[in-house]
Amino acid sequence: MIKIYHNNRCSKSRSGLDIIEKSGKPYKVIKYLEDTPSVNELKEIIDLLGINPIQLVRKNEAIWKENFKHLDFTEEELIKIMAKYPQLIERPIVINGNKAVVGRPPESILDII
Repeated sequence: MIKIYHNNRCSKSRSGLDIIEKSGKPYKVIKYLEDTPSVNELKEIIDLLGINPIQLVRKNEAIWKENFKHLDFTEEELIKIMAKYPQLIERPIVINGNKAVVGRPPESILDII
């Protein structure tokens, strides 16, 4: 089953969900601002994406700019920050089996569904 970590207030996330809906494949929507991924879940997502944790951080968010931008963090610390402040997690994240992608642009989701 396809999983999408979704924020309905984000146009890219809405576009990504639309692509998944049109595929006709079964999917699950995870509203990650309400159902925040744990540190372990974030580690699994980052591993599936094949990226470093900093690549999953939304660096234009006010929380990042005001509190974290000028500091250095280990990968573990970054993951804990994202777990505590889920609005810092890039979106949408789509997982299909052992494949994952950040849907930016949303059309990149087509590569894994």
